[in-house]
Amino acid sequence: MSDFPRWKYALVAVVLLFGIIYALPNVFPPAPSVQVQGARGAVVDEALKQKVAATLAKQNIAYTGLAIENDHLAVNFANTDVQAHASDAIHAALGDDYTVALNLASTVPHWLRAIHANAMPLGLDLQGGVHFLMEVDQNSVIDKREERTADDMRTLLRQKNIRYDSVARAAQRGKGVVVVLRSAADRTTLANAVATDYPDLQTQDGSNTGDRYPLTVSMRPDKLRELQLGALRQNLSTLRNRINALGVSEPIIQQQGDNQIVVELAGVQNPAEAKKIIGAQATLEYHPGYGTPQQAMEAARTGNVPPDARLYTLYDGNTPRGPVLVSKRIIVTGDELADASSGIDQQTGSPKVDVTLSASGAKKMLDYTSANVGKPMAVVYVETVTDTKIVDGKEVRTPRVTEKVISNATVQGVFGKQFQTTGLGSAKEASELALLLKGGSLAARMDIVSQQTIGASLGQDNIQKGFRAVMLGLGLVLLAAAVYYKLFGLVADIALFFNLVILLAVMSMIGVTLTMPGIAGIVLTLGMAIDANVLICERIREELRNGASPHAAIHAGYEKAWATILDANVTHLIAALALTTMGSGPIRGFGVTLLIGILTSMFTSVTLTHAITALIHGRRKLKTLSV
Repeated sequence: MSDFPRWKYALVAVVLLFGIIYALPNVFPPAPSVQVQGARGAVVDEALKQKVAATLAKQNIAYTGLAIENDHLAVNFANTDVQAHASDAIHAALGDDYTVALNLASTVPHWLRAIHANAMPLGLDLQGGVHFLMEVDQNSVIDKREERTADDMRTLLRQKNIRYDSVARAAQRGKGVVVVLRSAADRTTLANAVATDYPDLQTQDGSNTGDRYPLTVSMRPDKLRELQLGALRQNLSTLRNRINALGVSEPIIQQQGDNQIVVELAGVQNPAEAKKIIGAQATLEYHPGYGTPQQAMEAARTGNVPPDARLYTLYDGNTPRGPVLVSKRIIVTGDELADASSGIDQQTGSPKVDVTLSASGAKKMLDYTSANVGKPMAVVYVETVTDTKIVDGKEVRTPRVTEKVISNATVQGVFGKQFQTTGLGSAKEASELALLLKGGSLAARMDIVSQQTIGASLGQDNIQKGFRAVMLGLGLVLLAAAVYYKLFGLVADIALFFNLVILLAVMSMIGVTLTMPGIAGIVLTLGMAIDANVLICERIREELRNGASPHAAIHAGYEKAWATILDANVTHLIAALALTTMGSGPIRGFGVTLLIGILTSMFTSVTLTHAITALIHGRRKLKTLSV
């Protein structure tokens, strides 16, 4: 009589059905695809779809799919050679108004995707992609900090009513700000005020010349080092937020050394598109307005700009409206924004960005608007792009900062934490800006010092080698088990096959990225999974040798072997957990696969084999067992 309860049969059936359904998407390989996305102001619509179709027909390029998905157009092809040819043709036809990127499109049927059954995302080594080594410009951190220190000193001098001649950065970067005062008493008063209000700063008296008493205010070395490391960490966090928001699957973003960041984006075949994703440096700055429109016109005509102001061109969307003067003083910057979302202004119908400030930024904004109702406040859109030129056979990168005023409105009332910014050219531009602001502004400028593109063909070769490794390992284990343990070995083989299916299903469902180390983890899991069945079979053989009946031997074999199986797998689980939690990159991928494989093998090797054995032997009178 079978000792296996019916509820366990139901559990096994449900788990196997789950495994088959959620592992099935991995049978459908992704298709080479070209993704067309509008640049700022360009739209993706039916007319664009027809233009792309006509371009491909003219070039006799066959495609397997053409559809508008969300905000982009996706065109699928049979292979990567056709994909590359089509990409060149589409880019030539559309020009620079659209971004044309190579990608891999899912071919999983809609009914599977409807129940969230998706194929495992593949790592950089399996599906190709781009690898960047980025260097954080620590000088920009120092520049930004010293500019802020100069603003803080001017504010402190006004608050304390201290007479001074000038506040300027020192001639050498990193040496701080030099404040020239009119008496030794004023210098002492400022030094005491800095020590009280700004504990991160230090002061040093300079050489007196007549009635000029200089005081150098600089950041303490330990605090400067902390600031630079903080900038690196903030850039790491910002990159993660941006790339996650843009939907790049399982990116690798990690620190290397004191000032470098490694970024790997699997599946992205176009380095230019990847640079746009990770190198976008756009933010907003809020400045007090300066002077009147007439003064701005005069400054633009003569070139005489007041020393504490900057001359900009005011834009309405992408249309210039005229010159405007803006104070150099910054009220809040992009790194003080806590959240941002895009939308449409119900009153004007123009695109807007709803901004939420952090606590410190909200206080600054509240203080400014409380004291300046009826006065102008300018919103400066700052974007940093890197120009690349080949000089003497070497690639030279030069950062270029573009700034434009998108709003110079009068402060109508007091506000602090939440408000909206208008003046953007289109809803898409507002959406892109909100995404960058929500992801955070980069604390320091970054340069790409090296890049590497791994082609999909190399990834496909790795997939084939990995598949052969899995099949070879599985085949050898199946053959050894069947030859040595006969019928019980065949049962173990069935369990081993379903162990692989359930392992793939779990990895697919939770979105584990499959890499070459992950495939190694699968092969190792298959080898380890048979260990439990070896223990069970040997225990059953021992019980038979001791004179137990076949049914009693099966019952005792599973019951007595369980403690040993659990003990062995717990030690393996601890090792896999250590790899998962403490490792990174390939090591973590191997650990995750091993961890999931151990859990699934414990179920299939014990519960599934027991269910099959009970079905075969449960209601039969047995004289012996094929073990």
